[in-house]
Amino acid sequence: MKSVLIVFNQSHQDRVEYILDLLDIRGFTLLDKVQGRGSVDGEPRRGTHTWPELNVQVLAVVPDEKVAPLFEKLKILNEVNQEVGLRAFVWHIEQTL
Repeated sequence: MKSVLIVFNQSHQDRVEYILDLLDIRGFTLLDKVQGRGSVDGEPRRGTHTWPELNVQVLAVVPDEKVAPLFEKLKILNEVNQEVGLRAFVWHIEQTL
């Protein structure tokens, strides 16, 4: 099992949830109104007058074989809308309850 954390501009939320549904990744935790700034060249997302946009985070625990297809689809989404912003991270889950 792997844990996948996806951080993206709020405008991508429907698209990211569609990708999860498409790959039958049912369980996830969604955190909205997430503030931050991209590590390379990302604009701040602060929910303020100056920086009005916000990010969303999705955390999902998925079987190993679904990680590559998920990243492929997320990569396509990010390439189509690079200025909007999307990052994904994966790490190993040793145990669940």
